[in-house]
Amino acid sequence: MKVTYNHEYEKRIRAAVIGCGGHAFRNIFPTFQYAPVELAAVCDINKDQAAAVGRQFGAQAVYADYREMLERENLDAVFVITNYDEHGKPRYPKIAIDAMQAGVHAWIEKPPAASREEIEAMMAASKQSGKFTGVGFKKMFFPANVKAKEIISEPTFGELTTITARYPQQMPPFEERSDSKKMVSFLDHMVHPHSLLLYLAGKLDTLYVERHKDGASVVALRFKNGCVGALHYCHGRGGQSFLERTEIVGDWQNVVVDNNIRVTYYGPGYASGGYGRAGSFYDNEGGACTSTWEPEFSLGQLYNKAIFLLGYAPEIQYFCDCVLENRAPERGSLDDALHLMHIYEAYCQKDGQVVKINS
Repeated sequence: MKVTYNHEYEKRIRAAVIGCGGHAFRNIFPTFQYAPVELAAVCDINKDQAAAVGRQFGAQAVYADYREMLERENLDAVFVITNYDEHGKPRYPKIAIDAMQAGVHAWIEKPPAASREEIEAMMAASKQSGKFTGVGFKKMFFPANVKAKEIISEPTFGELTTITARYPQQMPPFEERSDSKKMVSFLDHMVHPHSLLLYLAGKLDTLYVERHKDGASVVALRFKNGCVGALHYCHGRGGQSFLERTEIVGDWQNVVVDNNIRVTYYGPGYASGGYGRAGSFYDNEGGACTSTWEPEFSLGQLYNKAIFLLGYAPEIQYFCDCVLENRAPERGSLDDALHLMHIYEAYCQKDGQVVKINS
């Protein structure tokens, strides 16, 4: 995949950023170097900070009130990277609705909301305004995960049978799950593994949670397509340990994504000679053996930059393409967000029971 630099695009979207904090500064603004974005304005309740960030990235105007910005600026889209309100709820729904009602597409970071009702309100605003909102589910855009999706989508891979994933997250005890402030961390992070599982295996049908007293847990999953899986919330792992691992199994073959940067495909081949007779582990019958992909970190390439490895640049490029082509996103859509909110609400029920995902 050849990446186009910002100044090479013939057509760019006129966009603004709402929220100029550390995450936006590190991970979102730098992606505009590789996306068709004309940065018309930046906005933050701390106008001095917005001005400093705006100077750094070449914004044409600075605001402290996003509603004033939407009224005064002629925009195609806004990128919203804000935080939680005083109740521990994401600020995105209201801002996205205001943007769409002002005739502007919106891209919002995760988590998109604290309830499915808020997602449904955004969907209603999108339908009424003709504008759309994309959500920053970056796991759907990791190059390693995209490669895994490509492999398992091949007809020869067969039907998905099982999928397992690991993610380091503590789950609050049941009695705290009605407190939005105490659920901030879980809400903020559960969308990562579940957006990945949604991307790879489709929508969930049921989940079942077993939780250790320290907050580590294992979740049994059944997908609507019949695939079954497990999600390991490995709270308590070593501080220097890798964070994530995903494995998908099909028809006598499987794909493993380690630490989000190494993809290994294990084909249907097997050691020749039969059990007790095979003298070589790499002499195979039945087809392909093993293929591995991982980046090198010696050359000054884009593929070994964090904003590409972690999906930030690809997801922003994808959203900009959607705006230019006036088509609602299929990856990171509000429909995806609604399904994830149904999953979040299922987690708020008691552990040790099969919970139906009613989306």
